[in-house]
Amino acid sequence: MSFLTPPEQGWRRYVAIGDSFTEGMNDVDPQRPEQFRGWADRLAAMLDEAARERGGSLDYANLAIRGRKLDDIVGRQLDHALELEPDLVSIVGGGNDILRPRADLGALAAQLEDAVVRLRESGADVLLATPTDPKDAPVIRAVRGRHAMFAASIWSIARRHGCAVIDQWGMHALKDWRSWSEDRLHMNSDGHRRVALAAYTALGYSPVDADPDAPRSPAPSISRSQQWRNDREWATVHLRPWVGRRLTGRSSGDGRPPKRPLLTPPE
Repeated sequence: MSFLTPPEQGWRRYVAIGDSFTEGMNDVDPQRPEQFRGWADRLAAMLDEAARERGGSLDYANLAIRGRKLDDIVGRQLDHALELEPDLVSIVGGGNDILRPRADLGALAAQLEDAVVRLRESGADVLLATPTDPKDAPVIRAVRGRHAMFAASIWSIARRHGCAVIDQWGMHALKDWRSWSEDRLHMNSDGHRRVALAAYTALGYSPVDADPDAPRSPAPSISRSQQWRNDREWATVHLRPWVGRRLTGRSSGDGRPPKRPLLTPPE
């Protein structure tokens, strides 16, 4: 991972921008079942605790919206983020673009780097994240090479501009389907928890009692027939609606506002 050094009293204003991953799908908040929590919310809580131990405190906004492509993330979301005058911004996007048939990876990397430059010029520290490795993921594994190329670009951008990076590609725990929800596209609560710990580490902190990539016990085996039934159910419930939205140009985030548009203390 690429690391930063936390300020003496911790960061004071953290803004997260991105797509469904940063919005927190499918990490259901037990206190608010109609909303998702997610790795960025979890990270904000840890950063606030670390700041309070040093006499500071943290305010947090999350502007991410599911389904958003990089144009929106480095456009409207970034403009909104800069208006909040953050000292830390996480920017994770491009995954929805990579799935399009004619994705221009060079242009995506240039867009992301331009956004990082704007943030660094404002004085904010920046946290990036590589894609996960989709080697065993249905549908998405077909564009594994694109994910790898984009991950390499993210490392290069981070090195040039002094950003921290969450190395999701290298996390073995995220190659285990027990870190993912039933739709096989978004992480479950344990996956988000592990990414939050990895982010906390990338920002220069040391989790006292948790390893983001701690191995699990071996997964129980299932029969080939049961796997076939699982795959058929997944295709009906999750894949078909997703393809339908792609064919009609719709997004699951159409009409949705950001869940935390203002800087407030983490909950």
